[in-house]
Amino acid sequence: MPLRRSGPARRTVPIAAGTLVSFLSVLALPLALPGLATASETSKRPAHPEADWMGSTIVAHEGGAPAGGPEPRAGHRRAVAGVDVSSHNKKVGWSALRRSGVRFAYVKATEGNNYTNPYFAQQYRGSYSSGMIHGAYHFALPDNSSGSTQARYFADHGGDWSRDGRTLPGALDMEYNPYGATCYGKSAKGMVNWIEDFVETYREETGRDAVIYTSTNWWKRCTGNSGRFGRTNPLWIPRYGSSVGALPAGWRFHSIWQHTSSGHPVGDRNRFNGSFSRLKVLANGDD
Repeated sequence: MPLRRSGPARRTVPIAAGTLVSFLSVLALPLALPGLATASETSKRPAHPEADWMGSTIVAHEGGAPAGGPEPRAGHRRAVAGVDVSSHNKKVGWSALRRSGVRFAYVKATEGNNYTNPYFAQQYRGSYSSGMIHGAYHFALPDNSSGSTQARYFADHGGDWSRDGRTLPGALDMEYNPYGATCYGKSAKGMVNWIEDFVETYREETGRDAVIYTSTNWWKRCTGNSGRFGRTNPLWIPRYGSSVGALPAGWRFHSIWQHTSSGHPVGDRNRFNGSFSRLKVLANGDD
């Protein structure tokens, strides 16, 4: 990562005695009025980020069969198995998951613009060390800050991408607001603009198009069923049944299907829509 260039050297200017006293008095003042900056930051901090994992709001709003759920149809049996985890999973036994057939993992890295998963290192490095292909995801809070702000925060706190053949592009988790209004107080156009701001900035930061995780129902309700991202951003869709069902506008196929959302030891189970060699293509960033 290139180092930032330092600014130009500052010239030393003589300061009169009286001016020096006034200058030192200014330095002695607080940098901000007590409580103002802290209150502003606190108001933006997620209240329960440990409870906000990928799909945590889907069952509550859409129902389904989250606890194990029906097995995917026969045509999907050869699809590559994966999991997604966050801080609520704590320390994950990656070797056992690898032995059970899991071949890829996505780990929650960030939420909003000031939360990082305290278990991220164990989960992200552990999945990689066990031999899995891994990636990171960001739980979006569009009413918290701009898309570009959250994309940079994500990229700087675990969501970056490397061409090592085993790192998937970062994923943007767009689902029901766990703290208030379903669509975060945004119009359909405003939501599309926010997502566009995020994915464009993420591409500038990493060179990759982010995966978008969303349900068809939420997408229709909060983006007006926009077809803006179907040609550029791989789709990760949650649906706890025997098939993925109808897709959001713009996508002709899904890349990842989250088919269960709870269970033991890690319930968020996924299937990549293709062979393991195609999963490696997604990791490598090859066309």
